Amino acid sequence: MVDTSLVSEADRECVRSQLGRPPRGLHAIAARDASGEPTVVQTWPRLEDGTPFPTLYYLTAPDLTAHASTFEAEGLMKEMAERLETDEDLAARYRAAHESYLAERNALQSLGTDVSAGGMPDRVKCLHVHIAHSLAKGPGVNPFGDEAVDLIAERWPEHRYLLNR
Repeated sequence: MVDTSLVSEADRECVRSQLGRPPRGLHAIAARDASGEPTVVQTWPRLEDGTPFPTLYYLTAPDLTAHASTFEAEGLMKEMAERLETDEDLAARYRAAHESYLAERNALQSLGTDVSAGGMPDRVKCLHVHIAHSLAKGPGVNPFGDEAVDLIAERWPEHRYLLNR
């Protein structure tokens, strides 16, 4: 049985409204905006039916989700992936983000795999995951998430309240 006691009914309804559907595998609210509304949820490693769900942090705020999609369409992931191949320090920090992500997910429930999310540690596959990870854990954990959060703050300053940093 999944313990959902960490999430209030009001938060659950807010996330449902943000996503346009009921949240799956909801474990906790991992980040909130300046007004207190959820922006990132933490999910159980397995959905209610037992299906593996390796995405520990899930971005729910519609504006942030749209900004991540804009960056992806503009090719930011490709540029990040190119830097990952040539910058040893960046690659080491990204691998540390991957290892931290796995350790945290495994503390909830092990999936028996070293696959995390967002392409970590060798690719940059989903900025939504990286932004969610960065907002949930704070600056200094996920370098690509931090970069994307900083870009959102620069490009859409009117949405800075969503970042709550």
